[in-house]
Amino acid sequence: MSLADLSLDQWRSLDLPSARRIAQEAADLVEGHVTSVETIEHLGAPLHRVRIEREGQEFALIPGGTVTVGFDLDTWQPTPEQTADFARSLEQGFGYGPDLRAHLAQILSPRRNVTLATVLMAVEAENLTEPPADMPAVLTARGLRMPSSDEWEHACGAAAGTLFRWGDECPLDRIPYGDRTGPQNQLNAFGLRIAHDTYDAELTSDVTAVHGGDGGESVCGGYGSVLAWLPLATANRNPAMAELVYSPDGEDLYEDFSIRPVITF
Repeated sequence: MSLADLSLDQWRSLDLPSARRIAQEAADLVEGHVTSVETIEHLGAPLHRVRIEREGQEFALIPGGTVTVGFDLDTWQPTPEQTADFARSLEQGFGYGPDLRAHLAQILSPRRNVTLATVLMAVEAENLTEPPADMPAVLTARGLRMPSSDEWEHACGAAAGTLFRWGDECPLDRIPYGDRTGPQNQLNAFGLRIAHDTYDAELTSDVTAVHGGDGGESVCGGYGSVLAWLPLATANRNPAMAELVYSPDGEDLYEDFSIRPVITF
């Protein structure tokens, strides 16, 4: 079996010595070196985290296979506090639709199964240095590529299936920007610093999506707590922001966005 075919289920079934061997194999394939291999508990079971450094940049191993991404609105129920907070936002003229469920239906990708290859993904996003249309060539010259939206969602959520990578709820007594104690500050299950700052809006190969943030729009707009946290939702594709950045009016905005490079095996 090639490393690209390693599935998340297979990865979770390995003991730590086997995970270390695969980590070394991955590092050798990309001419990098393993910086850490550790095991954490995720979704009630062990999960190995691997970091590999290549040319001064750290990458995490993201096992693939057939995985579930997106968000299942049919099985989700907002808390009374979330409902009330969104209602206050509606009173101020913010939000889509009559309630939080209707709002989420317009911004989140639907629940679905996808088949993905195992990749290495940058632990930290990096700012765009060229317009989005030019970035594939820039990355190719470095032996990298942009992730797909499905890859981004899988890497962020790590099969959690919850609204946010850490669960279905968010602190409602504060907004994420400037907050040093909230769950967004923790590395995710695969060891990525991802969906952590609403100002950090990431682009993928999908021109209809912006992930992990909205460029700070929800903070500056005073939208309310729930709406301020939702740019960090794993399945939020932020279609309005995507439409702006890829439009002629958004040509000069690219330096405000970031990408998370991927290495393919």
